[in-house]
Amino acid sequence: MTTLLLTHPACLQHETGDYHPECADRLKAINHILEHEDFSFLAREEAPRVTTQQLLRAHSMDHIDHILSVVPADGDIYSIDDDTFVSSHSGEAALRAAGAVCAAVEEVGAKRCRNAFCAVRPPGHHAERASAMGFCLFSNAAIGALHARDACGFKKVAVIDFDVHHGNGTQQILWDEPGMFYASTHQRDAYPYSGTEDERGLPGGGTVVNVPLPAGSGSDAFRLAYGEVILPRLREFSPDFVIVSAGFDGHAADPMANLRLQVGDFEWLTRELLLIAAEFCDHRLVSVLEGGYDTRALAACVASHVRALMEG
Repeated sequence: MTTLLLTHPACLQHETGDYHPECADRLKAINHILEHEDFSFLAREEAPRVTTQQLLRAHSMDHIDHILSVVPADGDIYSIDDDTFVSSHSGEAALRAAGAVCAAVEEVGAKRCRNAFCAVRPPGHHAERASAMGFCLFSNAAIGALHARDACGFKKVAVIDFDVHHGNGTQQILWDEPGMFYASTHQRDAYPYSGTEDERGLPGGGTVVNVPLPAGSGSDAFRLAYGEVILPRLREFSPDFVIVSAGFDGHAADPMANLRLQVGDFEWLTRELLLIAAEFCDHRLVSVLEGGYDTRALAACVASHVRALMEG
């Protein structure tokens, strides 16, 4: 079995306005590097649209209707908030981004591929049940996690989020959901100013593990957070499916925050998560793109991440 790459041209057409960091150049850089001969054995498929039923596991109908209703006519850009914008193709892009994760869960779950990477935008981990924020419209990873449980029958689903920003939306949606595990490293006191150590979920609901890192933290602190806290808790949870919110904006070159991670740190964590997926859930792992805004660093990180997936 091989690694599956899911993406869609609509994700390139989601326009966010001049000088916005979450732009199509991010995905262009990823697409370019994944055309290298090293990735010739990737299975590649176009992401389907997410269904309303799949969206409703994570979002209210009012939220879904609102997002799709504010998509403007050609040439216009609509501001949902100071950070989050939609244009004429944004609705289609958001539907394909969430659909990619659900499709990847089904493909991996049915053993038609070993693992998968969803190269999609807009990202998702800040989108809450009833609100878009932080560049995110629908909560892609949470939608995929609930699809794995409710449609594919996996009882214990873990979402690991290594984006430099806390995934408040994923956490909120999975907070009271039985059989869910959410763990995050992120920069302390950075947007969206959530994800403290005392946010731990509800009895009978999701298990939540947050390890905020001080600004300026590098490889040692990052690897210690996973090696001493998150990975032991993940093993204790013993997942039967792992979903990764793969944000690469913790890289030292990224302009959006102040962690000092390197390409090798993301590769190390990817391989550690693959070992746990092999140990507990027959290799079942789906990764979905979140942040990463220096295009050269992003491309290098994604290449290392996907190469590890292919070897894992």
